[in-house]
Amino acid sequence: MTSQDPSFVLLFRFKLTVLIIFLQFLAATASLCRTFCNNIPINYPFGIDDGCGAPQFRRMLNCSATDLFFLTPSGSYKIQTIDYNKKTVVIFDPSMSTCSILQPHHDFIMTEIQSATIPPSPDTIFVLMNCSIDSPVLNHYRSLCFNFSGHSCDELYGSCTSFKLFHILSNATPPCCFTTYDTVRFMSMNILDCTHYTSVYNVDALKGVGPLDWLYGIKLSYSLPDLGCERCAKSGGTCGFDVETQVFVCICSTTTNATRDCGNYCL
Repeated sequence: MTSQDPSFVLLFRFKLTVLIIFLQFLAATASLCRTFCNNIPINYPFGIDDGCGAPQFRRMLNCSATDLFFLTPSGSYKIQTIDYNKKTVVIFDPSMSTCSILQPHHDFIMTEIQSATIPPSPDTIFVLMNCSIDSPVLNHYRSLCFNFSGHSCDELYGSCTSFKLFHILSNATPPCCFTTYDTVRFMSMNILDCTHYTSVYNVDALKGVGPLDWLYGIKLSYSLPDLGCERCAKSGGTCGFDVETQVFVCICSTTTNATRDCGNYCL
């Protein structure tokens, strides 16, 4: 068989066509929505590729070579876990003070959309520490502070290596405040007049548990938009949205989208 033989030409064209189809298939499947960032599953309503997930959560996550981050106006926060059954996301603020390290204070800021769609959960509290006696949460807004499972400022300052500094510098127990996200949402740390803050989650399970064993971080709670994703997923599609109109679409391939399900369109 020579290169001029008609059968050779036909065979060559056939193999070339098969190769092109295969490469197109690989390109299509590779460019669909990624389902993992390192070891963390990425499922609806989240997405790390634009047009994937629900539009309410657009550009909230960023996947690096080593970690998954939750993005807000105040910074990037490492995601520790996502629980899709409980609809919660646990993040950690690397600039937050904890029992083992004291950090300069800064504000935790979320967008209005984030505050509405994925706010800190009810069992997450913010602890304002080393507050001035003129702090609004110790005066006009003292009702914003509450008892946290019987824990006290004195216990917090006495148990943690990093917080003992407040005792040493003041030779007393500086005021602190256990409060909710809404307090730090509407008043900056400068207005609150407290030098440091930390946050703790799963607080309902921390009665009788000392500060050394608290769970430091911020647990976010989200609701699942009912846009027909279950039907799309059952048809073999991936739930996403049009990047221009932000209308729900069922992604079947890189070239085919459907409004409800993929039907016979999936690769």
